[in-house]
Amino acid sequence: MDFGLFYFANNSAGTNGYRLLLEGARFADTHGFTSVWTPERHFHPFGGAYPNPAVTGAAVATATERVQIRAGSVVAPLHHPLRIAEEWSVVDNLAGGRVGLSFASGWHAADFALAPHNYEDRKNVLARTIADVRELWRGGTLEVADGGGEKRRLRAYPDPVRRELPVWLTAAGNPDTFREAGEMGVGVLTHLLGQTVEELAQKIALYREALPEEARPGHVVLMLHTFLGTDREAVREVVREPFSAYLRNSLGLLLKAAGDIMPDLDPEDLTPDDVDFLVSLGFEKYFETGGLFGTPEECAELVRTVRAAGVDEVACLIDFIDDADTVLGGLEHLDRLRRLVA
Repeated sequence: MDFGLFYFANNSAGTNGYRLLLEGARFADTHGFTSVWTPERHFHPFGGAYPNPAVTGAAVATATERVQIRAGSVVAPLHHPLRIAEEWSVVDNLAGGRVGLSFASGWHAADFALAPHNYEDRKNVLARTIADVRELWRGGTLEVADGGGEKRRLRAYPDPVRRELPVWLTAAGNPDTFREAGEMGVGVLTHLLGQTVEELAQKIALYREALPEEARPGHVVLMLHTFLGTDREAVREVVREPFSAYLRNSLGLLLKAAGDIMPDLDPEDLTPDDVDFLVSLGFEKYFETGGLFGTPEECAELVRTVRAAGVDEVACLIDFIDDADTVLGGLEHLDRLRRLVA
């Protein structure tokens, strides 16, 4: 099982937040971790410290030597494929060939203020963009119209170091997305919010079956909220308030999302007590079964379980706790877990 660090802070970051990003990345780099992931989020404090993973990826590239630098995820319909290829090729050069990208279709209408024309057709735009970026990464060209309306075939510069771009498709839990990732011959980045390990195992099986022969066995990354210590109850008290706040903000985003995410739930029907109840239930559920919370020895069982389900890498979301020193102090315990299951 590979281990990575995943960032999706529920704050505006500032100097302290980016200190956690860089010091955490240096720890990962020197302790045998595989990857560091940063997301793309817009116009909301939930994840708002990361509006462009190419920028944070460039910072990680110059602070590390070995760890893979990945986007989790590029919201493909918000960007021109030439721009994605250009930005990330720069990061790949800064990193000496350590870049990988997970792509997502996006689902918050407000994000599409950056590209409103792509919102309705975002899933098809996602597939086209992935194909275009992979071709540009290999040195191919893309036909576009210039400012004068003339057709041109353009390629992206600089050339990347690694000629084949590692790609994942971000899947929230829809089995069709797992199948599509397999058909594309790319990896999957997913989570346990809204799905059990047993359900995930079935979707991973669909993914593996859909992979073309040349792309097998594929690669599945599972994001898990993570904080480890020496005592389970002490960990519970450390994470209770920040993780509940994280869930509360996450719930707010879900309730405002496109109707196909939660078609039967009207946000206007929820009272503050309803929200408190949902957050309390969510905390207990995910503390017990949906995250890496507790001691390394206790968490090893969940890692073995998801490995048996077909997961290749655990991406540990660590920055839901606002205090950088607390989070950084827990990384030694996370490294112990990594070594326990190695």
